[in-house]
Amino acid sequence: MNITVKVFASLREDLGIDSANIRLSGEVTTLDVWKEITDKQPPSNLLCAINHQYVGFDETVRDGDEIAFFPPVNGG
Repeated sequence: MNITVKVFASLREDLGIDSANIRLSGEVTTLDVWKEITDKQPPSNLLCAINHQYVGFDETVRDGDEIAFFPPVNGG
C-alpha cells in the first residue's frame, strides 16, 4: 500500500523531513507508519491524523491514506 506522510512544526525540524511517500504491506497502524519514518520514540503528546481526522496510534491505515504527525497546537 502507498501512504503519504506529512510532518509539521517542530517535528519536521527534529526528524529532518516534511513529507514522504512510503510503501508498506500487511496490516499497518499509524504507529507502524511513525516507526517507518524514524527510529525515535513518538513524543507522549504527539498528535496524529488520517485524512485530516485525529486518530490514535492504533488506528489502521489504508492504501492511499495521508498520515500527518504534529505536536499539539496551543492557542491563546
